[in-house]
Amino acid sequence: MDALDLLLNRVSVTRLADPAPTAAQLDVLFRAALRAPDHGQLRPWRFLTIQDDARDELGDLFVEALRLRQPDAPEEALHKARKMPLRAPLLVVAIARVSPHPKIPGSEQVLAAACAAHGLLLAAHAQGLGAVWRTGEFSYDNHVAQQLGLEENEQVIGFIYLGTPEGNVRTPSGLDPQQFVSRWGRAQ
Repeated sequence: MDALDLLLNRVSVTRLADPAPTAAQLDVLFRAALRAPDHGQLRPWRFLTIQDDARDELGDLFVEALRLRQPDAPEEALHKARKMPLRAPLLVVAIARVSPHPKIPGSEQVLAAACAAHGLLLAAHAQGLGAVWRTGEFSYDNHVAQQLGLEENEQVIGFIYLGTPEGNVRTPSGLDPQQFVSRWGRAQ
């Protein structure tokens, strides 16, 4: 796939089915992620893969977290939380790992981790895989973070759902770059 075609046509794919990415495809995904801009070579990211029965375990964890936050959560909300990880055959948890540094603020490290996650999404598209980056309440839940084994200096930046696209992949809508770009200069 041409690099510009990839950049201009990647879209989130929410309808995902088996098969999950192969080991070789996953290797490419993570190699692409590791090419993210990384001031200071801190590598402020890490990833967890969740598939097979671990998806059910993650669903149970989401239910636990919801019950801790909302003891009277309706059964419908608990059911929805339990099923979330089953929307794709493989999930990758993207984690930012922020380390104290005299020149590189934590916010820049989180941005680098987000770039790594975006590289993973691009590599998925390049290989014909479907992918969507989801956040939501469980991405920011302390109980979920603790049970996933995150350290104090780590945070989930998203759950990347991966699989085979089901149905037609949508065509991205045309955006006009001029709506987002303006010229700056003091003399203007």
